[in-house]
Amino acid sequence: MTSNDEITQMFDTESEKLYNLINNATKINLPIHEIIETYYQIINVSSMITMLKEKINSGNASLLDKIHETEKLVSEKFNSDIHPKIMDYLKICIQQDTQSLQLGNREKSKEETESEAKLFEELRQKMSTKEFVEQYDQGLLNG
Repeated sequence: MTSNDEITQMFDTESEKLYNLINNATKINLPIHEIIETYYQIINVSSMITMLKEKINSGNASLLDKIHETEKLVSEKFNSDIHPKIMDYLKICIQQDTQSLQLGNREKSKEETESEAKLFEELRQKMSTKEFVEQYDQGLLNG
């Protein structure tokens, strides 16, 4: 297998993974780890595209077509539709969790305290993820 074949195969594999993640990202209530995985995959594939565009020649039409198809998917489906929905979802979740935690000012049982600690951890993860998603958003605005 030549180096070009290996590069094409690697791009195909990573693009397919991206397609699956984007299709899955249309679900409501996407778990935090899946949100993060989706953004990392988009960043990974976008970096591959940048590198491939510099290295491949116009003779590799099938790879160029796949690159353009993938760029279109990210731009039209993810950046324009799914990304704003994820941002809104995270904002709402954080607001709801914060309000829920603010209501608990009374004496609590051990179970309630443990449940509240778990909710604090989930809130921290959501806030961290929201910050990561906002950084991606800034890249869209500046890119």
